[in-house]
Amino acid sequence: YTILSKVHSDRNVYPSAGVLFVHVLEREYFKGEFPPYPKPGEISNDPITFNTNLMGYPDRPGWLRYIQRTPYSDGVLYGSPTVENVGKPTIIEITAYNRRTFETARHNLIINIMSAEDFPLPYQAEFFIRNMNVEEMLASEVLGDFLGAVKNVWQPERLNAINITSALDRGGRVPLPINDMKEGVYVMVGADVPFSSCLREVENPQNQLRCSQEMEPVITCDKKFRTQFHIDWCKISLVDNTKQVSTFQEVVRGEGILPDGGEYKPPSDTLKSRDYYSDFLITLAVPSAIALVLFLILAYIMCCRREGVEKRNMQTPDIQLVHHSAIQKSTKELRDMSKNREIAWPLSTLPVFHPVTGEIVPPLHTDSYDNTSMPLMQTQQNLPHQTQIPQQQSAGQY
Repeated sequence: YTILSKVHSDRNVYPSAGVLFVHVLEREYFKGEFPPYPKPGEISNDPITFNTNLMGYPDRPGWLRYIQRTPYSDGVLYGSPTVENVGKPTIIEITAYNRRTFETARHNLIINIMSAEDFPLPYQAEFFIRNMNVEEMLASEVLGDFLGAVKNVWQPERLNAINITSALDRGGRVPLPINDMKEGVYVMVGADVPFSSCLREVENPQNQLRCSQEMEPVITCDKKFRTQFHIDWCKISLVDNTKQVSTFQEVVRGEGILPDGGEYKPPSDTLKSRDYYSDFLITLAVPSAIALVLFLILAYIMCCRREGVEKRNMQTPDIQLVHHSAIQKSTKELRDMSKNREIAWPLSTLPVFHPVTGEIVPPLHTDSYDNTSMPLMQTQQNLPHQTQIPQQQSAGQY
């Protein structure tokens, strides 16, 4: 039979508050819960993904993060527990999904947060490493090498990694997939001694000016990190909690009981009648009266104040009226005369030969021509539709 889901035994971990917590979800740990490939001897390499959530809730606690790049890589739970969660067991439900068989395996991770002895560490420094991703930095060997380099530069008695954050979670952009570019990671460490002179070099005015000009500052201890870690010294943050003045004000909490405001009196169920006559006058009658007055004024101006043709003629001198009348009469006579004229088209503007057959075309409007008038072009006297070919004479005649 096929097992659709299996539950592992609970696993307990004991991280400290204010110290980086890392838990790796190994694929090999869950492979035994899924059936092997149908062919014997074939290596099982199923794609497995994980889903993590707080028991009874759809998501994880705010301080806990999870990352898994591909279904063929391990998942990582990481974060920095807070003091508020000390003494309270946090149960994380981990569900593994086999993407080949669609089976699941589940177990619980019980996180028992312990209080640190000297938490919080007063001196904290946050580094931005450009050539690392989160899952690469969370590896114990890489993180140990980085803490060793910081300890060599800082020389503290106690040094802890407080938190690790991806640059994408801080507003960074996804890098281009060229030259094996990394997204970058922020690593915060804490120590119990003041910052070293090498770390203080970032606060020099010369280095601050170079950072403002997008130039790399000059740090003497950068060579101790450069072999493995490329640190952006312009983004380093140094926090001294011993010099910070606490602005926290204690909140005075009351008993949680509202003051007595007397007996509640709901509004009456019956509504009083209301007279809408005044509202009618304001919204309709007054604008209508104003519009009527304006209409009457406009009608008086347009109709009663109009001068007219008779008044215009009365105010015009007689001599101007006589001239105007004479001009109109002469214009009318000229137009009548131009309508009665019939002028024949000149022969020079008429076609002489047919464009296709080459025959002589008779002139148009022959009846309207005057027989006594001489045409503009002299033509041979022949028939209308015949062309005379000159006869050949004998060789002896001239």
